[in-house]
Amino acid sequence: MTQAIMIQGTASDVGKSVLVAGLCRIFHQDGLKTAPFKSQNMALNSGITPDGKEMGRAQIFQAEAAGITPDVRMNPVLLKPTSDRKAQVVLMGKVMTDMDAVSYHDYKPRLRQQILEVYTSLGQEYNALVLEGAGSPAEINLRDRDIVNMGMAELAQCPVILVADIDRGGVFASIYGTLALLLEHERARVKGVIINKFRGDVSLLMPGVKQIEDLTGVPVLGVMPWLDVDLEEEDSVAMQRGLYRHVGDRPVTIAVAQLPHLSNFTDLNALAAQPDVRVRYVRTPEELADADLIILPGSKNTLGDLNWLRQSGLAQALLARHREGTPVMGICGGYQMLGETITDEIESGLGVLPGLGLLATDTLFAPEKTTEQTRARLQTTLPGWLANVSGMDISGYEIHMGTTTRHAHCRAALELHRPDGSTLADGAVSDDGLVFGTYLHGLFDSDAFTRGIVNALRQRKGLSALDVTVSYADYKAQQFDILANAMREHIDIEKIYQIMHDYQEPQS
Repeated sequence: MTQAIMIQGTASDVGKSVLVAGLCRIFHQDGLKTAPFKSQNMALNSGITPDGKEMGRAQIFQAEAAGITPDVRMNPVLLKPTSDRKAQVVLMGKVMTDMDAVSYHDYKPRLRQQILEVYTSLGQEYNALVLEGAGSPAEINLRDRDIVNMGMAELAQCPVILVADIDRGGVFASIYGTLALLLEHERARVKGVIINKFRGDVSLLMPGVKQIEDLTGVPVLGVMPWLDVDLEEEDSVAMQRGLYRHVGDRPVTIAVAQLPHLSNFTDLNALAAQPDVRVRYVRTPEELADADLIILPGSKNTLGDLNWLRQSGLAQALLARHREGTPVMGICGGYQMLGETITDEIESGLGVLPGLGLLATDTLFAPEKTTEQTRARLQTTLPGWLANVSGMDISGYEIHMGTTTRHAHCRAALELHRPDGSTLADGAVSDDGLVFGTYLHGLFDSDAFTRGIVNALRQRKGLSALDVTVSYADYKAQQFDILANAMREHIDIEKIYQIMHDYQEPQS
């Protein structure tokens, strides 16, 4: 019989995704065949399953924590914001349409049955399911059509643990207020609370823990300390608080443009895991001054973000640094920006804009999205500082709606080897090697390539190559184990098992 537990939060960014990953890891360590599930995820970080379906990166890393292959059923609905009011709706891994918030709210009831069927099919294959909510279950304006918090818990008929973030302040008020705003049958579903991201002496917190238990009748199952674990983050909130800024002095500095519609910043995680690399997200021209490499990352609104680059002064600063000899790399939308022209009547509706002109390419957006897991081989004679990674095999995934054409004199950067056996020249590289662009997300997860790139940057600074190879897969596994061990120490995991085993559905 499949057992399930759902993690909901008092707000966004309280740590739901990470705690779900931790539970998936614990259940996996304890011998349960476990899968994560989030019915609806709003994120610009997405990835591709082996069968070419698009899903949220959070559910991908949760599946990795559970020791299983990601499956689009674990995230049937993905919303990818294209502006403040609109989002691309990805249903079961494929683009359905673009909708504004009101239209999508009206449409949600039509998704309930499909979500239930998908969840049920997962339940037939796994011993345990760990569900994740979104935002807060106390968003009472959305209650009547909820499909991701209590609405999903009712479909799944599962108990809920509420997570609250003490680091942002007001933790007891947020717990009390959230539970107070729930309907009676919703409150009956909440079987425990976890206080997350605590810093300091936990004994000072215990009088408050006792009072909140007395006030609400819901036990606090644990107080998780602030952990220095390196796991994938959700989108904008991680950017706002300064992703990677905890890293001290390291000899190689890589500056990444913090685009307003930045997508798939998880591409940079493997770079940030290198012991001699400091990855820094930048929004002002001055922040490019000491960069050894500048990266333009993916974007969900390429032309809008290209306009922002120019308005912020970053475009001009990037071009100046390039003229001084600083290498520039572009990934997906960033690759498109490096070219001569971009024509977009699909994503932004802005028409034709000139690119940065660093690569002799032209991009045309199309309504069909390419979604593939892909292996590739870099060209055998890459120029300049890229020479030491020439001919290397790498892997990654494609998520893009554009087709980029190279001019006759522009050389490709690599050759893609797709699952259907076809090959395709991809990307572009300048004659001096100082500009490199590709559609391939996740390329830095290829360990030898990433170390080769970093060592080339070291040598450009007069430093010797570092004889070390970081296995990013092993590094992630280590981080999952650190998280699981900390959760076993600070949370009553046996109580969670008991809640799952003894749970009976409340009467609504």
